[in-house]
Order: sequence, then C-alpha cells, then structure tokens
Amino acid sequence: MNYRTLGNTGLKVSELGFGGAEIGLQPGATITQQTVNVLLNEALDAGLNVIDTASAYLRSEELIGAAVAGRRGQFLLFSKCGATDGFARADWSKKGILAHIEGSLRALKTDYLDVIQLHSCSAEVLRAGDAIDALITARDRGMARFIGYSGDREHALAALQLDVFDTLQTSLNIADQQALTLTLPLARAKNVGVIIKRPVANAAWRSGTRPTDSYHHAYYDRLKALNYDFLKWPLDEAVAHALRFTLSVPGVHTAIVGTTRPGRWQQNAKAINAGNLERAQFDAITARWTEVASVDWTGET
Repeated sequence: MNYRTLGNTGLKVSELGFGGAEIGLQPGATITQQTVNVLLNEALDAGLNVIDTASAYLRSEELIGAAVAGRRGQFLLFSKCGATDGFARADWSKKGILAHIEGSLRALKTDYLDVIQLHSCSAEVLRAGDAIDALITARDRGMARFIGYSGDREHALAALQLDVFDTLQTSLNIADQQALTLTLPLARAKNVGVIIKRPVANAAWRSGTRPTDSYHHAYYDRLKALNYDFLKWPLDEAVAHALRFTLSVPGVHTAIVGTTRPGRWQQNAKAINAGNLERAQFDAITARWTEVASVDWTGET
C-alpha cells in the first residue's frame, strides 16, 4: 500500500481508505458486528490507515468503534457532523455540532478524531459562521486535530475560498468530473488535503441494467451515455481502471471505498499496485467526459 501526505496536515494517508457509509446504512441492520470486525481488521493488517465515517451513517460509528477501538493508534479516524439520522435531520448550530462530535467520540470509543468534517452543508451555512466556529472550538478542545468540509459543487468551492479548512472531501470519478476544474485546482494551490468519495462511481454499471437503488441512478445514466470501452471489461478489471483514474488526478491524496464484503478492500488495494494510469488512458477518460457531459452533470453529494 502506498501513502501520500494529506496536504498541510502532514498526515500520511493510505491511498485507499475505508468508507463507513455502506456498513451503517444497510437496510434492516443486516450487517453484523462480526463482519465489520473482519472487514476492518483485515484492512488494517493489509496497510490501510484511513477510516472515514459520519454521525449520519446510523450504526456506522458504533460498529467501527466496537471493531477497532483497541487499535486506535494504528489508523487515522475521520468523521462528519451536522447531518444526522441517515440524513433525516441536520443541525448547523454550534451547540448542535459540538453535541454531534461528542456523540461520535462516544460511539467510536476514542478521545479525538484526526479530522472532523462538516457534512455537506450549503455555502450559506458556511458563510454564516456558526458551523465553522463549532469545528474550530472542537479543535481547540482537542476533540479533533484538523477540520474539513465534505461536499460538492459551489458549496465545496465556497469552503475552499474561506481558507479555514485543512481538508476537502468531494466526489470524483469517471462519471463525476466537475471537481477536476471547479475545486481541485484551488485545493492544490492552497495545499488542502483532498479526500475522494465515490471513487469508482459506485460501480453503477456492474449489473448492466439500471440499479433499483435511486442513489445510483445518476451515475448509471451518465455512464450509459459516456459508454467507456473499459466498462465492457470483466468487472474487477473495469473497477480497477476506474479507481486508478481517480487516484491519478493531481492533488488527490486518498480515495474512500465502502464495502460490506470481506476481501473486497484487498482486491481494490491490489488493483492500484499498478500505479497511475498512463497519460493517454487518463486523457481518454477526461476527453470523453468533455465531449459528452451535460451542464447539469454536477458533483453528486
């Protein structure tokens, strides 16, 4: 596993991180604690050192805390606040956000987070100041080492322009390339740590038919129009190519991949051992996007 320095934070992050959304938002709480124990401990053993979760991901923080709290010194722990209860509610007040962070620390069985992020609040919320003040207070109190913003589109751009965040978590993949020109150049210029969510576009093409989950519809529809040749490859090879594209983008430091399947993270880690895509391969993907993408193909939050 290769590691990159997360912008100005100085944190050494594995190129792949574990995303906690899938384990937390499984319908009917179908994933067991035992499965999460295997998922996370195998990943840590293989060299992963980034775990990303959120208070909005229902059971995620609790499952992660129970699985790896005993190994706290071996990984970096990122969480998000503001949105809660599976995104059913949000509280961007200073009091509310600090309460979310305190709840996250309890669930994760830790005294601190390495990065605490605002979870997709609007540019208006950012400019109001209370939410950012809450994160700064949390950092000053030792509840978090660094502060970040997770989101997309003009809201992510506004976050970067405020010059207060150490990290940006945003969507970037073969079906979601707005960030390539909208936010990542500024993030690179400011040496902001860049964490990528949805780095393989949720493999929305995998079944060959439109997914039943509406969460994947936008990417499926875009990929059908983009019609990349490599999507016809065997699934594992196509996913590897897509993941390598995302990690080939200058300024990207770590890509967060969620899974509920033991062994999947190791497959992804093996896939990126080949390194960045060749320049011609990378340019072919961005050129196809430029040719086909509609103006409403904005970053997917």
